Amino acid sequence: MTDRPRAGGPRGPDLQKDDFHHQARKRFGQNFLHDQNIIGRIIRAIAPQPRDHLVEIGPGQGALTRHLLQQCGHLDAVELDRDLAGYLQSTLSADPRFALHEGDVLKFDLRSLLPQNGTARPHCLRVVGNLPYNISTPCMFHLLQFEQWIADMHFMLQLEVVQRLAAVPGDEHYGRLSLMMQYHCTVEHLFDVPGTAFVPQPKVCSAIVRLVPHARKPVQVLDVGCLQDVVRIAFTQRRKTLKNSLRTLISEAALSALPIDISLRPENLSLADYALIADCITRSRQQSPHNADSARARQEESRVEN
Repeated sequence: MTDRPRAGGPRGPDLQKDDFHHQARKRFGQNFLHDQNIIGRIIRAIAPQPRDHLVEIGPGQGALTRHLLQQCGHLDAVELDRDLAGYLQSTLSADPRFALHEGDVLKFDLRSLLPQNGTARPHCLRVVGNLPYNISTPCMFHLLQFEQWIADMHFMLQLEVVQRLAAVPGDEHYGRLSLMMQYHCTVEHLFDVPGTAFVPQPKVCSAIVRLVPHARKPVQVLDVGCLQDVVRIAFTQRRKTLKNSLRTLISEAALSALPIDISLRPENLSLADYALIADCITRSRQQSPHNADSARARQEESRVEN
């Protein structure tokens, strides 16, 4: 859990020198980072470069924004809170490298930030953000719709979420989030952030995570949607053995034919194991449309039950 070594970053007082005060809003899950040592450590982990195009999700009062702008080529900030958006616009808009987008990140299309003349390079955006706990997972998977344009992502998240993202088979935190995020990205838990670094102080510890979309997926699957279904259903009943938890998707005979121990529980299987199961199901559906319809019906029944 180390950051990339890099000189620079904030070492003195906060760059925000005005008297702006904002009451944190619970409905937006707002906790504002104020610890300058933590801010400096985050900036060094991100290591912005003069040619970088950064996208900051939820800049808040600009604790990171001002430091990022000192080092990057361009920064687009997406902020939902109208008051904070107005404050950032009034204090930072004089910098031509800064652009503010007021709105919900879950509805934001990252492609709107790319050059419209067709010259956009793959992996040309770097995403950073202190994500509200209540939308952190939906936000990450929303952004992964645009993974071909993303070089990396650095997020402040609840520590438990970062532990789940980085967990390996057999770990108590290992589950659906671990598997699907690791299918899309390499995950690196950089360091923890105590609640005292924020105002208001949250009741839980936070952590910084680095996510880097894979140039090539670690496993190849015929149908990503099927992989998602397998993982979701397996971990809905994680205390059951594999043959029991997946009975609505695949027969015990078909599962037994794979090089997998079907007596194991879901948390003991690797991403490669789940890919084998998903591909077996996909091939079965392709060979028999009737089987595919029946499987979908069983999945719907499982969703209702759970």
